[in-house]
Amino acid sequence: MRKPCQKIKLRLPGRKIGPLALVAVAVAMTGGAALAQEVNGLSALRGTTNETGTDETATATVSPAKSLDRTAQDALDAASFRRITDDSLDAGRQNLRQSPLDERRSQPPADDGLGIRIGTMVLKPEVSQGLGVKRETDGGEKTSTTYWNNGLKGTLTSDWSQHELKITGDGTWRRKIAGDGDDDPSGKVDAQLRLDLNDDMAARLSAGYGFSRESTTDPNAVRNASVQSGVHQFSTGAVLERETGRLRGSVGVNFDRFVYTDAKLSDGSTLSNSDRNRNTITLNSRLGYEISPALLPFVEILAGRSNYDQSRDSAGYARSGNLYGAKTGIASDMGEKLKGELALGYERASFEDSRLSDLGAMTVDGSVLWSPRRGTNVDLGLKTSIEPSTTAGVSGDVAYALTALVTHELRDNLVARLSGGTTWRNYRGAGDNSTAYNAGAGLTYTLNRNVDLTADVTYELSSGTSTDRTLTAGIGVKLKR
Repeated sequence: MRKPCQKIKLRLPGRKIGPLALVAVAVAMTGGAALAQEVNGLSALRGTTNETGTDETATATVSPAKSLDRTAQDALDAASFRRITDDSLDAGRQNLRQSPLDERRSQPPADDGLGIRIGTMVLKPEVSQGLGVKRETDGGEKTSTTYWNNGLKGTLTSDWSQHELKITGDGTWRRKIAGDGDDDPSGKVDAQLRLDLNDDMAARLSAGYGFSRESTTDPNAVRNASVQSGVHQFSTGAVLERETGRLRGSVGVNFDRFVYTDAKLSDGSTLSNSDRNRNTITLNSRLGYEISPALLPFVEILAGRSNYDQSRDSAGYARSGNLYGAKTGIASDMGEKLKGELALGYERASFEDSRLSDLGAMTVDGSVLWSPRRGTNVDLGLKTSIEPSTTAGVSGDVAYALTALVTHELRDNLVARLSGGTTWRNYRGAGDNSTAYNAGAGLTYTLNRNVDLTADVTYELSSGTSTDRTLTAGIGVKLKR
């Protein structure tokens, strides 16, 4: 036989009682005072609707079974209210609490809603089209070229429970529409495979290919060439990483091959650069000690060998040789606010030809990713490299490069970019040094999550044996999926 419904009478002077308030009182009477408080907060968040009744008396009819179901439902509503409140508090903060480093590394990347799923892989393609103008001043000669820019970019990432494969590609073809220049293609593709061997050991395999054309401001560029030499770079490598307590160690090997195409001279003839083709193999080892989850001092050593296809170049110099180096530094990872590393060291390159002096230099290498505030990111880079030369009697140069990139969200759909950098080259065996500067600015306007509008302008200045200036500007549209 069905039990009659119970009637509960509540008398509050001068107030009308809403249904959520009644549930809060009922839960409080059964010992759920904290839950009742959250339900009342939820009613304030939603906006309570008063029921019909007198100012002094409110009557509600509640079935015992329905009362239990409603109490459980309100418990879920209260949990949702607590989550919404916590999220609102976090949204007002700029410096959020950072989770432990190991916890952050184990989390999968955030899903931005873009991409095409192919089996267990996710492909994110991007196509860009645009119009660009390039004006160059090489000594006293001025040239101007208008290009149609075609770009293709993509990322293919695995979605596996163990191991990870990531393939990235980026290509640009500047097709000449009018002017004095020539087509300017460039591109690269890289593949990285991480194998999780066990809890404290992993192997990383990599392979890549890239093509670019030497700039007229490059120290090895051919003067008065209408088309500079193209550079094919093939690379592959393997690294074994191991963690033991607070120790972090790795040992790896890398192989690179450089192939140079012929340069086209202004009179229509070609100049062979096959004597610059070479293979380079490098062995490196790194050992670090974790002071804290965010600080990791380390030391690194490397040894390598460079072999040219031809025993002697066109000037009769044997440029094959050895490379040695060591550096020490510190790596830091404080989450999205600050991460990077900085290292000081020394590198030395020797050559088989006794007429070429050894190249030795102090090195400064580092990279910093800093987010001073939400929506603003700063990317700083330092790089020291030993570059071979093609000039007779000159061993090469030591190049110190500093780069900076700042991005800032002016609005949710408008991002501004500022970039700058400088490269100083110190030639050994020659009295002339060179310095190059570059600065740029750009805007990206997002129409929707699949279409972006872009505008960029860059300026480059190179001073050495001559002063070269290059101004490039362009606009375009970017389609992504």
